[in-house]
Amino acid sequence: VELLCNGGFSPLTGFLEEKEYTSVVDEMKLPSGVIFSLPVVMDTSDDSIDVGSKVLLTYQGTNMAVMTVTSKYKPDKPKECLECYGTASIEHPGVRMVAMERGSHYIGGSLEGLEVPVRDFPCKTPLETRESLPDDADVVAFQCRNPVHRAHYELFTRALDAPNVAENAVVLVHPTCGPTQEEDIPGPVRHKTYEVLQDETKDTPAGQRTRWAYLPYSMHMAGPREAIHHMMIRKNFGCTHFIIGRDMAGSKSSVTGDDFYGAFEAQDLAKSLADELGVQAVPS
Repeated sequence: VELLCNGGFSPLTGFLEEKEYTSVVDEMKLPSGVIFSLPVVMDTSDDSIDVGSKVLLTYQGTNMAVMTVTSKYKPDKPKECLECYGTASIEHPGVRMVAMERGSHYIGGSLEGLEVPVRDFPCKTPLETRESLPDDADVVAFQCRNPVHRAHYELFTRALDAPNVAENAVVLVHPTCGPTQEEDIPGPVRHKTYEVLQDETKDTPAGQRTRWAYLPYSMHMAGPREAIHHMMIRKNFGCTHFIIGRDMAGSKSSVTGDDFYGAFEAQDLAKSLADELGVQAVPS
């Protein structure tokens, strides 16, 4: 809701209507032709909500937005899972979410933003983030869902020297701090690790070329499609490049331990769509 209201999901200003949802699932694009790789939907099993309804959206006591419902439809959940997650296996956390946690219908429509929740980790808006970034330099985004560790630090600082990145580039460390997989460490704890690293490196040459912000969003573990989704989001936050590591946003079978995606599928898809997206991939 917050990202729909503040431009993080631009050009979206509300939850997908049926025509938009179908286009995103089938074509990985909005009807306008703009790339959009994962459906952003509001689900409900409430029969009293229908087209024309006004719905107050609240989160932990915060009134976040008023939604005007302009579309109500029954999604093809098996197709959504196969197209967006590449599998119908209930072992996949994204499939499990769609199949077992979401309501029977989706509702689409515009949002009127009200308030944002108070968090342990402050989340700058896209506008605030863009204003903190240089206008005349490449901005390389680093997305992560885990507590930061040394390999991450090497990954995002070395990305400044990538062949397709200009010499005066900066890196924006921009982790998702919402819920991810069930066994993952909570967002507020992950945030503290980034704060420590920021303090420890602020006076180093790499630290002076690093900017920090936090994304109020959760992971879907959708592999290649999620890589494209996060590239689009970071473009809205002012980034020109996006780091993609091995098996980005990947997930494993809880039974066999096999990966749902190939190690470099996300990189390959990102490189193929980079020019159309207007964000260049930095493989790592």
